[in-house]
Amino acid sequence: MNGTTPASPLAGLSSPPHFSDTDEDNASHDDHPGDYSTRFDAIMGDDEGEDAGNTKALGHSDDEEEGFFYTGVDAADSGGYKEQLRDVLGPDHTEDEQEEVEVERSLVHDVEENEKFAASIEDEARHTGVLEDISRSASPQSQSASSSVPRITVFASPMPPLQRPFLHPTISRLRSHTPHASRSPSVASVGTLNSVKEGLSAAPSHFSALSLSRETSTSNVHDQPNEPQPQQAEEREVFRWTRLRNIEEIVYGKQPSKASAILGTPAVGSPTVLAANGLVCIGTDTGKVIVFDFRQNLKCICGDDPRVGAVTALALSFDHTFIAVGHSTGHINLFDLSKPKTPARSVPPTSLAAVEAGTQEGHLVNSRIVSIGFVAGRHTAIVSADETGLAFYHSLGRVLFVDASDILRILGKYPDEESPSLALGQVMFRRRKTRKATNTILAMGPLPLGTAAHPTDAYQLIALLTPVKLVIVGLRPTPKTWYRKHRETDEEPGARARFRGCLAWFPSVSPTSTSNSENEKARDGKQSKQNGVSADSGTGTTAPMLAYSWGHTINLIWVSESKILQKTTNARTGKVVEVEVGRITFEEVGKWTTKTKANVLAIQWLNVNQVVVLTTDTLDMYDVRSFKLVEHVPFQSWTLVSPILSHTTNGSVSYSDAVSDVAHSFRVYKGKIFILGQHEIKVGTLLTWADRILSLVESGDFLTAISLTRSYYTNEAPGNRNGLPSSPSSYKSVVGEKLHELMVASARYAFSEDRFRDETHITPDNRGVDRTELFQGLVVTCAEACIVLGDFEFLFEELYGYYEEYGIGRMFLNQLEPFVLDGRIRHVPPRITQKLVEMHAQDDRPDLVERVIWHIDPECLDVEQAITLCQRYKLYDALVYVYTRALRDYMLPVVEFVGLIRKLNRYRRALGESTSTSTSTSTSMGVGDADSVEGDLVNAYKIFPYLGNVLTGLSYPSEEPLPEDEALRAKDDVYEFIFSGRSSVWPKGPGGKLILTSDEENGDEPTYPYTRLLLRFDAESFLHTLDLAFEDSSYFDDDVPHSMNRLVIIKILYEILLSTPTPSLPISTFIHIFIARNVAIYPLSIQMSPSELQSILIGLAQCPDESTREDRQLAAEYLLSAYTPHDGESILRVFERAGFYRILRSWYRQERRWVELVEMFVKDPEVQPAELFPSVEEVVQVASRSNKGEVPRDVFLAIQDSLPALLETSAPRTAVLLDRRIPGLHDRAMEVLQERPSRDRFLYLRTLLGSPQKLEEEFGDIPRKGGPSSHLPPHLLRTYTSLLCEHDPKSVVHELRYIPPDSLDWSYVVKTCEDYGVYDAAIWSLDYRDEPQRALAKTEEYIRKISSGLAQYFSGSSEREDVDRVVESLQMIGSAAVDVCLERSQYTSPSRDQAEDLWFTLLKSQINSLHHVSIACQKTQSEAHSEEKVQKENQVLESLRSLVQTTFNSLLSINSAKAVSFPRLFKRLVDSATTGPTTQHAIYNEFRVILTGMLEAYRSDGDMLFITKHMVDCDVFVAVEKLAIERSKGWKPSSYSTRGNVCHSCRKRLYEDKDQKKKHDGNKADEEGAGEAAKVVVSRTGRIYHDRCLPPDFDSAGFIDVHTKTMFTKKVSVKTPTLAEACVLDLAIFGEYMGGKLCGRSQRIWLFLVNIWEENFAGEANESVK
Repeated sequence: MNGTTPASPLAGLSSPPHFSDTDEDNASHDDHPGDYSTRFDAIMGDDEGEDAGNTKALGHSDDEEEGFFYTGVDAADSGGYKEQLRDVLGPDHTEDEQEEVEVERSLVHDVEENEKFAASIEDEARHTGVLEDISRSASPQSQSASSSVPRITVFASPMPPLQRPFLHPTISRLRSHTPHASRSPSVASVGTLNSVKEGLSAAPSHFSALSLSRETSTSNVHDQPNEPQPQQAEEREVFRWTRLRNIEEIVYGKQPSKASAILGTPAVGSPTVLAANGLVCIGTDTGKVIVFDFRQNLKCICGDDPRVGAVTALALSFDHTFIAVGHSTGHINLFDLSKPKTPARSVPPTSLAAVEAGTQEGHLVNSRIVSIGFVAGRHTAIVSADETGLAFYHSLGRVLFVDASDILRILGKYPDEESPSLALGQVMFRRRKTRKATNTILAMGPLPLGTAAHPTDAYQLIALLTPVKLVIVGLRPTPKTWYRKHRETDEEPGARARFRGCLAWFPSVSPTSTSNSENEKARDGKQSKQNGVSADSGTGTTAPMLAYSWGHTINLIWVSESKILQKTTNARTGKVVEVEVGRITFEEVGKWTTKTKANVLAIQWLNVNQVVVLTTDTLDMYDVRSFKLVEHVPFQSWTLVSPILSHTTNGSVSYSDAVSDVAHSFRVYKGKIFILGQHEIKVGTLLTWADRILSLVESGDFLTAISLTRSYYTNEAPGNRNGLPSSPSSYKSVVGEKLHELMVASARYAFSEDRFRDETHITPDNRGVDRTELFQGLVVTCAEACIVLGDFEFLFEELYGYYEEYGIGRMFLNQLEPFVLDGRIRHVPPRITQKLVEMHAQDDRPDLVERVIWHIDPECLDVEQAITLCQRYKLYDALVYVYTRALRDYMLPVVEFVGLIRKLNRYRRALGESTSTSTSTSTSMGVGDADSVEGDLVNAYKIFPYLGNVLTGLSYPSEEPLPEDEALRAKDDVYEFIFSGRSSVWPKGPGGKLILTSDEENGDEPTYPYTRLLLRFDAESFLHTLDLAFEDSSYFDDDVPHSMNRLVIIKILYEILLSTPTPSLPISTFIHIFIARNVAIYPLSIQMSPSELQSILIGLAQCPDESTREDRQLAAEYLLSAYTPHDGESILRVFERAGFYRILRSWYRQERRWVELVEMFVKDPEVQPAELFPSVEEVVQVASRSNKGEVPRDVFLAIQDSLPALLETSAPRTAVLLDRRIPGLHDRAMEVLQERPSRDRFLYLRTLLGSPQKLEEEFGDIPRKGGPSSHLPPHLLRTYTSLLCEHDPKSVVHELRYIPPDSLDWSYVVKTCEDYGVYDAAIWSLDYRDEPQRALAKTEEYIRKISSGLAQYFSGSSEREDVDRVVESLQMIGSAAVDVCLERSQYTSPSRDQAEDLWFTLLKSQINSLHHVSIACQKTQSEAHSEEKVQKENQVLESLRSLVQTTFNSLLSINSAKAVSFPRLFKRLVDSATTGPTTQHAIYNEFRVILTGMLEAYRSDGDMLFITKHMVDCDVFVAVEKLAIERSKGWKPSSYSTRGNVCHSCRKRLYEDKDQKKKHDGNKADEEGAGEAAKVVVSRTGRIYHDRCLPPDFDSAGFIDVHTKTMFTKKVSVKTPTLAEACVLDLAIFGEYMGGKLCGRSQRIWLFLVNIWEENFAGEANESVK
């Protein structure tokens, strides 16, 4: 920006990128050293000093200050937009600019790639080489500039949606429905307008139906312009990896030894470990270490003795001059890089014998070194740890040119025995075995020196991590363990996780690393601690931190020093002095687990606030301030090199353990991640926000770049925030400024001439591409960015200027409109608003014009243009909005609406005068045609919601609250105008126009013209609006007097009512309702004379409109609550004529006039039956209570007179009411019902006498209590019997059983049943009266009668009958007769012969019936019959035979009781049949058919029983077999008992020898006592007890003694199991071990084993049994 043009970050690179490695490390610990550009001041800075340094590094490869160079693929120079963007976003910075400001203001790179990496890492050593040919991985290509931006989502407007400005009677506050306390939606009701012209109805306008919700705003196709969406990459790039190909060629090169010798390429072997801090050092399996500088130049190869084994641990000194190497054989070598051929110091392994002799300490031979490191800044002080758990401190000094090493063991113990000695170079592999948790060191690390000195540096701290504890040891001033923490048990999820642990130190750094501003330096102590700043150090430097992990759990510790005063005694003087002594304190600040619960394989510090964690399948980055996951990237850890992978071939290490030991292949240095893979070596950089944006900018996708920057501004972007200030204000400032710069540059490029010539505008066929989506997306993206910034100057000034200049301003307006409609952009410059409205007007879209006007801030409108368009298109909602919100004039909308209503009234009058010439008349009057009037009607009705909003202090149509002063002024103006006593002039003052209301042009104006006009137009809607306004207590109940109050308005309305000679019915009705309701609601504000109230009350009652009766009654109730009329009786008569029954009931109840009260209940058509009858019963009950428990005569007569109405309403409920309170009216009720259908009488009597089951089926909820009524006279019981037979013949028996038998006239019952053909009920009645012979005689008579009719029908001598009904009747008769016979055939029957006679009579009658019908059918066989009749004959004969079979089956069912002799009965039947007129052949044939059918039925039943028996037998056999198998098994003891071999009660061993028992008990026990003690009992629950330890409630039947012989007390070896134990274990192995009671085969096996023991081992009881 100072006049110079910085180098383009997109231009071709002439030299490889690099990052420096100087000693100035204070900046390396910043929050963002791991980003692609590392630090913005280094990327964007144009400082001469830095440039000079970089130039020097480029020109002199061997200079000490030279940096770490990365060589990457040059980006193509596309020019055009990229050059312009570089000019805008690459400002030059002068030397006096603050470094923090540079960091915040820099966005894109303006230096070459080599300068990026040179500035990213500052060198810590002076002797560094230069690596060349480091290939930079290609930048991820984002989507092209043609990618689209997200579609604009129209959010719900902050203003409530519009309501339809019409009123429906069901929601009117003047109706009888419960008034709404809140403002209800206005719905169209134009019933009063339809009185003249049918079909003139109100329909919602295009704007009335407009909703500000998302759905409505996006419903119109026109509203949705093409909104391109940027295509984000499927996977966000987190780390950018670069392969070190020059190093790979040397490390992974597979050249023969001869070729290597010729080419000079050394054979180095396969890589094993990696160290990368200042230099890249790689250890190999041949014992060599290959050292490269950061330019990938090979500096040297250390080590040439293959006998020391593979390199398993590697460390580079702080000044990068020495390398410590640990080998698989236990050797440790220290190399001076200036003399790499031979070790400067060597520490060979020692033997266990030398250690035991005290001559030497150190690692044992063939103990693999797993960790090594330099202590502080010394070259010859190292610490090391091996795989056996030993850790040593080595001070490799030299005295008089002779090595003088001092070795101190700091952790671990030597093994008990020495391994077989091997010659040097031979590696002994230990076979894999279960490792003990106490002899393994998972990780070790000394506290390194930081960029700032810290008191803890003097202690030389060493952290050691084992599977069970963390130990931190200090070597100075004396070796001491400062901290020890044991692993928690819940941190051991699995066996492998137990042996997974890592640790990493982060040293103290300067305060510039953690603070970017002075404000952040002044943060409180708590905030400082969160950022790792030691609060008690006094220096402001960060405290050292240790991150360590066990399994998948990561822990964080802060280390600091505290000073205490300690008293010491001077040995020479004896004085006691206080000395300040340092003490190291450790604070455990955090603990968290990995996201996937995977074990942590490596952990490294990326910077002071972030750690990188390598798990089995991911690479994660965590923020140690919040302990939250920042980045999560899939990564396969098995691709890394493991130093022990070769050990899997001989089985010493498992493959899963080997591939997880990759901590030495994962290193981090100054924000760069170095990875040693099996086939490649890579260095990775964490991409920051600027890198992600830059990659999009480089690919030309500037729309996505703007969107991404906006997401960073709103803190919604995923990933890290490295490179951004932590202060919210600074954060917003930095990102906001870059967001604005991106928009400016993008706009300039999009409309530049160069863009039309670059590759973004050309297709492969050279035809160009359509960039419409690009320009549309630019508007949307910039609008969203400006919204979050809160600054629209760029959007409306610069960007719109581009679109207007190039003739695509319409595109800009179409994309801007959705933001206006959803309320996210309310303030639009008037010139742009004018263009937007004019665009829709030119398209002839008045609906869109209205929508835009309404959503735009009124101050931004071109008022003249808006009013003109609204009047032209009749956009009254928008017009009201302009008048009220832009001009602050609340009277103009009323004037407009009044004129429109006057026009409609004139149209209505014209239609009424001449319906035949209505069109010509209205046209001549200037009204227009019917379609035009329909639209005017819709708009005219908007006056009511407008008045409702304004008079309640709300804006129209959004219903937003108005400012208090403005709302008060609007109310005064509107009230003054509407209730003006004469016509008003508007606007007031000179030039105003008189607002007229008369239908005629020069007609007379009445008093209160505007009030009358609104009442004539729609009285209900107008008064509904006033009712809402009356609730405004802030206006009417204010102490400040106003021009209008409730009483004045009521007086005006009452005066209009009185002064109108013949007011229309709606006006009169709703004025009466309105006044009556509000007089009661506001008694203090509205006080009227009694005569006026009496007039209003009578007016409510005398209105002839029946549709408003309930509304008027409710209003009268309101009024009566505040006023008591003086002439009560006359008012009651008026109310009765009006049908105000609810008021009359309240009145009569209060005056205890029961007769009138009953009449009111009965007369009121609104009273439902469920309410009517309980209310009448309550009245009768209360009246009886006041009359000594008897129903008063007048009440009795009133109920009697009301019976027709009550019975008409519900006969069952009337029956219940009378039976409870006035049973004497039952006869009168039946007389009334005599004129009605007989079913009503039946229902009446069934309610009183029916069974509960039938009542529930018939009525459901009839509240009859108790049994049948006892208040009915006998003749009503006989009537009920007749009606029951008539209407429900199938239920006669059931219902007669429910009625008390003494109440029935049985002779009448039998006769009635016979008359109605209910023969089964007649048979049951006779049997019920203990007349079975007569019952069976009647049965024979009925069967004969019915069968004769069937025979005559089939013979053709009678008319057609209902055969099915007749057969059903025979079946019911047979069933009833069988019941009689069965009952009399029991043992309690007095006579056996009587029962046989009954069965004989029944069977004889049924068989005779079958014969008669069968003969009738046989006689007509020769005659021609229809197929239907023949089929019917067969069905009847089959039914009759089935009936006889059923009777025989019933007879056989009681044959076991020997009450009837079946052979004798059958003989009697045959004899009686043969003596009859029927032929003998036919008789025997019928008997054969009957008996054959019975036998077939029995055979089928027998087959089913046989099949069922076999199925059950099979199931029972399987179940019993399974049970037997289970019972033959023993009981398994519980796992606890078998594992511990202990008694469940005393917790002691089940078996122990005598010597042990004597030792435990302290006395001698004899053989029997010991034998008794050895008894073991196993319960069925699996618990094992000593016999002496059984619980008191133990079930003796549920156990068995496992062994009770004294043989188990014999002395055996303590270290081996006894024979009893061996026997029991054998049983368990065979699956026959009991767990309690031994039974069956298991018991036999156990006895067999005991016998074997007695035969073979009885004499050798003292020997060990193995």
